[in-house]
Amino acid sequence: MMLTSTQIGELAAQFFIAGVGTLCFAVLFACPRKSLFFCGLVGAVGWFVYELAVMLGADSAAASLLAVIPLTLLTRVFAIVLKMPVTVFLLSGIFPLVPGAGIYYTAYYFIQGNNALALSNGISTFKVAVALAIGITLVLSVPIPKRHRNKV
Repeated sequence: MMLTSTQIGELAAQFFIAGVGTLCFAVLFACPRKSLFFCGLVGAVGWFVYELAVMLGADSAAASLLAVIPLTLLTRVFAIVLKMPVTVFLLSGIFPLVPGAGIYYTAYYFIQGNNALALSNGISTFKVAVALAIGITLVLSVPIPKRHRNKV
């Protein structure tokens, strides 16, 4: 499937917006100044892969799994290069992928008494959260090459 120029423009805009949003979240989390750009880049890459997967037909859980793998790989690379903990980049970078709206609407429908919609949203949100956890675990369970261990 080919992407149209409109879709490519949307992806570029979403990449930029996700990067700025992640950067702002990194500032809010008081990440070190020299890591801010890289935190924004991690979030932008993760959101880009997510949106691309959705455009190509993946559901939200599969797209989240596909997006969190390169996101986590990038956090490991930046952690080694910048000599910072992985969590500096991971916590802020995963921000665009966290299913906050799903959690909100699950609670909203539950409070409204619409249990069928609450259950549907809850299951979908849970699948996304599990996909994120599995993707992060898969990448972080791969050992760091021996030559880079003393740099972290």
